[in-house]
Amino acid sequence: MSPDSRESKGRMDRTTRARLEARARVFKALAHPSRLCIVSELAAGERCVCELARLIGADVSTASRHLALLRAAGLVADEKRGLQVFYTLRVCCIPEFLECVESVLRTTREERRPARRAVGRRG
Repeated sequence: MSPDSRESKGRMDRTTRARLEARARVFKALAHPSRLCIVSELAAGERCVCELARLIGADVSTASRHLALLRAAGLVADEKRGLQVFYTLRVCCIPEFLECVESVLRTTREERRPARRAVGRRG
């Protein structure tokens, strides 16, 4: 029996709860426009913290705090070279996940559009 099927049969066990809490930490780490921007930029390749700070319109210390949250969630890795710190995505599936989010947004927009009615001519 899979852990997901156990959830539907009653209370979730400790292992399932821990796994879901870990997932929630990843979502929370992504739950800020600046961090989403950083992750999208890192999908194109390695960047130094100063580049990412400019990108999000923040000072280096603010960008570093955002990056620390992403690092703690396991989303990015860092490497210090001299006085600069460079960041990369740790997993390659994040851009696909963000595209999935875009699909949800497109579907939601389409569902909220008023239905177009065919306008018949009166003679």
